Amino acid sequence: MQNNNTIQVLCTRPLDSLLVTNAFNRGISIDTIPFIETIPLADEDISNTINDLAQKKITAIFTSMNAVDAVTARLNHVPKWDIFCLGGVTKEKVLQFFGEKHFKASAKSAGLLAEKIIEHKPENQLVFFCGDQRMDELPETLAVNGFPTQQVVVYKTIQTPGETSKNYQGIVFFSPSAVHSFFSVNTIPLSTVLFAIGKTTAATIQTYVQNKIITSEWPGKEQMIDVVLNYFKPININA
Repeated sequence: MQNNNTIQVLCTRPLDSLLVTNAFNRGISIDTIPFIETIPLADEDISNTINDLAQKKITAIFTSMNAVDAVTARLNHVPKWDIFCLGGVTKEKVLQFFGEKHFKASAKSAGLLAEKIIEHKPENQLVFFCGDQRMDELPETLAVNGFPTQQVVVYKTIQTPGETSKNYQGIVFFSPSAVHSFFSVNTIPLSTVLFAIGKTTAATIQTYVQNKIITSEWPGKEQMIDVVLNYFKPININA
């Protein structure tokens, strides 16, 4: 039974039920409403590109779990790639399919990942598997440091906006696309605290509102929800 003092939070990405339950036990009720949908590109050209690259020794880069899923679904064997990726679920999926042998390094942001790639001085062709709404920071940083990168778009992001009726005390955003989708049909009071995963998402929020923004530099859902729990802890009825 929900207490009147329960804090209401909206998360714009699906969460594991365990995270939602844990938050509720600590006085925070989380609604999960996806404001974007990601769809793998299944055309023949993409499949041929991935399979051609699978025959080569390349340095593959992933900054999204959706890109890992889209690529591995088209592979019938584990290619001899060197792999750099973001941490969190993206890293977990990389290790699950490719294994530790091919994993080189991970980072908590695209900018830091670019720095690690530059430090390793890869000699193989660099291929960035990404979505159509990718940020340019990583490939641009690599390019200006002498590491041109082939970008292969393997999934697309579609906005799925919907109006919300609750007055949420907190809203969690995991991408600029979700921010655009949410604010295309919603307005919020100045008192609502907004949580952003990374500086790019936070900067996108700032183009819409002047609300307080709490930024998590870590790419995982668990870490983001921990930020929410810690922020509301002083007024958490069960803490």
